[in-house]
Amino acid sequence: MSETPTGAVERPLLLLVDDDMLLLGLLSKILQRGGYDVRLASSADMALDLLAQSTREPDLALLDIAMPGMDGIALAEKLRAEYALPVMFLSASDEALTVERAAAAGAVGYLVKPIDAPRIGPSVTAALARAGELRRLRDSEERLSTALKTGRETGMAVGVLMERYRLDRSAAFHMLRERARSTQRKLNDVAAELLLAAETLNLPLPERNGKK
Repeated sequence: MSETPTGAVERPLLLLVDDDMLLLGLLSKILQRGGYDVRLASSADMALDLLAQSTREPDLALLDIAMPGMDGIALAEKLRAEYALPVMFLSASDEALTVERAAAAGAVGYLVKPIDAPRIGPSVTAALARAGELRRLRDSEERLSTALKTGRETGMAVGVLMERYRLDRSAAFHMLRERARSTQRKLNDVAAELLLAAETLNLPLPERNGKK
């Protein structure tokens, strides 16, 4: 759960997609009683329309696999690509091939129909926890990638200054840092600008006093 701007606790939001309207209604009641907000769609197209019009993205999508038109696995792939939305599958099939396809589509949970009502809540809780773990891992990897890229660009810019002005590494880094401070910009932005200047013959490199 998260907090709204007013400090109220925001209930997890689930998107339920199934062409079986009776099951959709039953799942909705069970999950709402369990503390979830729910959005319902009876087809993949309807689910995509709901997402396009919504101001809040769901925390988890529960998808039937066998649906007319776009099936649940194709929908899951689209949701992952366009919304990074975690999915849990509901299916009457427990065949290995179907389960493998679901896993390949990024499923964080899988329930076999007919669904045992007492299992729904714990299964959704586990799926949300798994989705949270994957999100934190992805965020950590993105931060690491950004840090590595930043480090590479800064290191290359320091090397350019060392070569240009015959400086040692410490003095070149100090020059780059002072340039960033004097222009009130991020160190990596200044480094990227310097590298672009070095690669473009008609752009001058920064002078030693930090001016171009």
